[in-house]
Amino acid sequence: MTREEFKEQNGIIGKSQEINDLADIVMQVAPSDISVLIYGESGVGKEIFAAALHNASKRTAKPFVTVNSGAIPEGILESELFGHRKGAFTGAVGSRKGYFEIADGGTLFLDEIAEMPMTTQVKLLRAIETQEFMSIGAETVTKVDVRFIAATNKDLQKEVDEKRFREDLYFRLKAVTLNIPPLRKRKEDIEVLTHYFIERYDQENKIKKPIITDEALHILMENSWPGNVRELKNTLDTAIALNKGGRLDVGSFSALLVEEKVYENGRNLPIFLRKSPEEADRELLYRALFEIKKDLIDLKDLIINQQNEIITNNRGRSEEDIMALDELEKEAIKNALEKTRGSKRKAAKLLNISERTLYRKIKQYELQ
Repeated sequence: MTREEFKEQNGIIGKSQEINDLADIVMQVAPSDISVLIYGESGVGKEIFAAALHNASKRTAKPFVTVNSGAIPEGILESELFGHRKGAFTGAVGSRKGYFEIADGGTLFLDEIAEMPMTTQVKLLRAIETQEFMSIGAETVTKVDVRFIAATNKDLQKEVDEKRFREDLYFRLKAVTLNIPPLRKRKEDIEVLTHYFIERYDQENKIKKPIITDEALHILMENSWPGNVRELKNTLDTAIALNKGGRLDVGSFSALLVEEKVYENGRNLPIFLRKSPEEADRELLYRALFEIKKDLIDLKDLIINQQNEIITNNRGRSEEDIMALDELEKEAIKNALEKTRGSKRKAAKLLNISERTLYRKIKQYELQ
């Protein structure tokens, strides 16, 4: 099987060298039972690579079980992992298998492993090393055959140094390490992912596939995407759902994206906030309201500045000499584009408006 066939079969979308290298590593280590530790920010697709490791292994016909270590309360985590017997504790009205036993013969994916309590880490390490465990309330051990894959968005070495994660468990899990870079560091994948998610939305919702303009694609590729692939998908789904003309342009995304802060040295240095998937979804609404307000402020400032310029420059002139406000605005945009040799980013900065506002004005005045 070629790399591209492997990527397509396992839903690994991207053409960057980083993604290709990761696919090669997964293909190489998947057939073994070696433990794998996956690093990456929230939303980069850690579970996709974990599933690919399972699907390409000899365990593919057996269960692939995902456990979010941070989502299960500490008081019941041990029961969830190892199961319990009837009457083992108050409320245990029946026996229950844990994730270890459910994953027997297959793969257990421990997501957000850094969130696991230290007390549970001790029992987890023993279970991984011996491939056996004792359910709560049981009198005998249960043997299993499980492959372990773990993932985290934290620096586990730092967690070890600060005594929040066991060093022996860390070294046991990191036999092979995969580092999935954030979307902002592999921007060539944004175009591929965009077309993939549009196609997928079309297939899942039985609608006519919308066309995305080059300008809109440019805006998406220049965005920092703190929520990574998950945020890109949610943004595209929202834009398509709200679209009525079958065409995704800059205006389709202007209310859904938060603009990067531009510093005086010209570098874009976004502030990245850690968000849960629920927070990332909810943030779309906040972003829409925020961006509408921001664009109104941008336009208000532009109008006030130009009105002041009109008052200053037109004192003593006749009415025939005074240009309409929209003509002044159009002329200002034309001059900015000429001065920056067509660079919309530089022109927007020169005009002190957002790049998306500039795109809308260019379309309004038919300047390109």
